[in-house]
Parts: sequence; C-alpha cells; structure tokens
Amino acid sequence: MVSRIQHPAGGYKKIFETCEELNEPIPAIVVGVIPEWLSGSLLRLGPGLFEVGAEPFYHLFDGQALMHKFDLKNGHVTYYRKFVKTDAYVRAMTEKRVVITEFGTAAYPDPCKNIFSRFFTYFKGIEVTDNCLVNVYPVGEDFYACTETNYITKVDPDTLETLKKVDLCDYLSVNGVTAHPHIESDGTVYNLGNCFGKNMSLAYNIVKIPPTQKDKSDPIAKSKVLVQLPSSERFKPSYVHSFGMTENYFVFVETPIKINLLKFLTAWSIWGTNYMDCFESNETMGTWFHLAMKDPAKYIEHKFRTSAFNLFHHINSYEDDGFIVVDLCTWKGHEFVYNYLYLANLRENWEEVKKAAMRAPQPEVRRYVLPIDVHKEKQGKNLISLPYTTATAVMRSDGTIWLEPEVLFSGPRQAFEFPQINYSKFSGKNYSYAYGLGLNHFIPDRICKLNVKTKETWVWQEPDSYPSEPIFVQTPDSVEEDDGVLLSIVVNPGADQRPGYLLILNARDLTEIARAEVEVIIPVTFHGMYKP
Repeated sequence: MVSRIQHPAGGYKKIFETCEELNEPIPAIVVGVIPEWLSGSLLRLGPGLFEVGAEPFYHLFDGQALMHKFDLKNGHVTYYRKFVKTDAYVRAMTEKRVVITEFGTAAYPDPCKNIFSRFFTYFKGIEVTDNCLVNVYPVGEDFYACTETNYITKVDPDTLETLKKVDLCDYLSVNGVTAHPHIESDGTVYNLGNCFGKNMSLAYNIVKIPPTQKDKSDPIAKSKVLVQLPSSERFKPSYVHSFGMTENYFVFVETPIKINLLKFLTAWSIWGTNYMDCFESNETMGTWFHLAMKDPAKYIEHKFRTSAFNLFHHINSYEDDGFIVVDLCTWKGHEFVYNYLYLANLRENWEEVKKAAMRAPQPEVRRYVLPIDVHKEKQGKNLISLPYTTATAVMRSDGTIWLEPEVLFSGPRQAFEFPQINYSKFSGKNYSYAYGLGLNHFIPDRICKLNVKTKETWVWQEPDSYPSEPIFVQTPDSVEEDDGVLLSIVVNPGADQRPGYLLILNARDLTEIARAEVEVIIPVTFHGMYKP
C-alpha cells in the first residue's frame, strides 16, 4: 500500500485554492459505464473559500464551507456546488474580512470602529464559529452540515440551499459534538460531546436523537443525554473527532490532546488568539479507553490505558466472545497532528512537504481489544483469548488494564485515513474490509482497501491525481461484504481539460468502472455521504 508516486510539480496545491460556486448543475462527461442501479447523490463538504478580501485563512479547517453534489441518474451525471450560507460566511462576505474566529485564524475587531468600541468587542463573550465544513448527515427526514461546535446547519440536499442554523445547546447539555455521529438502521442518531458534569468538572455526554417522529415533529427537539463519561482532567477535555459503537456498547478513546479551557475562555479577549492556540498535550497521561453500555445506559468503571497517540477516525468496533474489538487510525505520540495542517505547510514545494512530514507523528492502523469481564485475580496475565489477534490486555497491580495493539497497517509517513466500511450491514459487527484515503506525507494521492483479517491491501492511484474519502455504496441484493462500488471525487490539476471527476471503483479489487469528468477544479473535501 505504500505510495511510490512523487509530486515534484506540486499539483496538490490546487486543491487548497478558492473556487466559485456554480449557478446551476453542470453536465459531466462519462467515461465507462455507470451501473444501472446506481441512482442517487454523492454529497461532500470541505473548504472552498481560503481568503476574504486581503485576509487569508491560515489552517486547513478554516476555509468557508462548500457543499458539493454529484447526481447520478440513468447513466448520466451532473455536478453542483454552493457555499453553505452560515453566519461566518455571510458576515465575512458582507464585511469583506474574517469576522468570526476559525480553527487556526483569529478574527480582529472591525478596524472602522473607534478604539473604545474595539476594546469592548474583546470582552463581549465568545462567538463560536458555525462554519460547517466537515460532514453532512441525516436526522429524521432532514440533512445537516456540521463542524465540531454546538452549531449544525440544515441544508436541502437537492438544491444545496441553506435552510436553518441549529444550536444544539438549546436541546442538550453539550458544548459541541463530534462530526461523526453513528446512525442506526431506523434513523436513531448517537453522538458525543464534552460538557460540564458534577461539581462543574469536565465530562463527556453521549446523546441520542430519535428517528423520524410519527407526528412529523423535529427529532432534535426530543434529543436526550444517555450516559456521562468522566474526563481524565477536571478542566481540560480531550479533543474528540469520532467514537466507536457496537451492538451493545459505546467506545470513547480519550487522547492526550487537550483543550485548555482557561485559554479557551479567555482567548477572545486576547489579540490574535484562535482555537489552535488553546490545544496542548498532556505528555504523561497516555491514552484512556472508556466503555459504556447502551441499554440500560451505564458507564463501565474498568480503567483501560495505553501509550499516547492522536486519534481522529474510528474504523469499526464490534463484540466477539466477551471482548470488544476496536480498529483505529492512529498517529503515534502526544504531539497534535493538526500542527502540521496549516495551509502554508500544505502548499509548500514537495521536498519541504516531505521534510515537515518527517517531523510529524507517524500514522498506523491499530486494533485494540478490550475484555468486558475483568477479574483481578488474573493480574499480570494477558486477558485476551481471541485466536485471531495479537492484541493484549494485562491487568496491573493498580487495577488498570494495559492495552497493546495489533498493527493492521504501517508505512513510513503513509497514512490510511478517512476510513469507510460497508456501514449499513457491518457497523458494530465483525467485518473484513475497510476502505480509506491514502495520505502520502499528508497529501491525499491514493484510494486504499485493507483486509483487517489478513492485512492484504489494494490500491488505486494515478500520477498527479488527488482523490477524496471513498464512500462505499452497496450493490442491491448483495451477499458479500465488499459487493459494491466506491465513490470518490478526484482532481487532476494538470489535465488539459476536465480536471475534476467523480471516480467509481469496484470495491472488490479497486478497478475502475467509470468516471464522470467536469470542466472545473474541485477543492479538497473532508467527509460526506451517498443519498440514494
């Protein structure tokens, strides 16, 4: 799976450049034959505006949210995109400057105001961004674009119009939620966010949004907190981007990447401070795993510990014979990987990009196994008896259970990230295949398939081509787990014509089935979904 393609021409820089939205869908030129059964929409989100007037955004997660849609119907394809009209976007375009502080870019007071107005602006309270550039997911019959704050934005998946801003704090005790909720087959949505718990100490709440209501009322209005998980530090929650869920359990991995709340609460009174300035690493805590039951909702007191790593994406978790298997895309160590995702770094020439990646935490796909029933008399022994894994769990004298992983994939500065599975059939279940976006020194240049049982890999890759997260779409009436297609947006900046395209791969062997090419460059996207 290791990439051998180099990128000296630096075409990847084009996916980090501002583009314009489209007035109407444009037709794509189809090469190959699109399966007759594939009829729906690929929805994607990512940054599309990387500067406002003369003011640049500095971090990959700062650009203003752009929603993309490839429509597939009767073998024909169209492409459409529109900016999500968040408060952050509308105010920036109105005032022609960065108005709301983003992940790595600070907003400054209006220079046209006098010195007294600017002074009081600093102390009027925290204005949290609603720039929902990370993901889109269904809630009931509606669709919401999201980031990781308390704001989600209702969008129309057909017209891409922005409909409504929703503050989850109006319904739930959370300060924000992850960009990766879990969704059950009936439409029930589970998510996780940090909150203030007992005695004003930090904790994490797992929340539940019910499926479509018979009376057609808004399911979000009936949201509730299921269970609360403790924090390793009273006033410093860990950064959390996703979590795991099996049939009967929730899995939360608490990493040493911490948000310093004191810095956060005072950041908006300090000139030039942003979200990235509020992160710090706890060099001594390592990584903690937390388990909670779903029904009845209950926190499990076992203390699972392991060495330090960064974590953004869970691949899958499942139960097997008294154990919970947790597969993760990890980055070794306690230094925050996001430190390397400033746009200035990603836009460097290839040799400089590689040098920076040499210093960064290194990626590794890992499997951890957690025993559900723990007995203290087994101190010092490996508690894992599953025959197909080398992962271990050993109880120590202090009552903690030390976890060591099985490595499923590792390559120097080669990440298997943005993982996807056959979610509808195998989420929370014993599975074989994961699909991912291959990052070569942080540059997305291949699509990968990993057999998590045999560690066999498959790769799709073309020179000077930069794909996005591959979305698995199951073939109707399929029997095999990998019977389906992968959908990915690919950009070939050096192409003479039609530099952007929708790529359709056979999920079994990553051979190309078809591509639908358009005459426009498409900037980087993070996450999305297929809507039948």
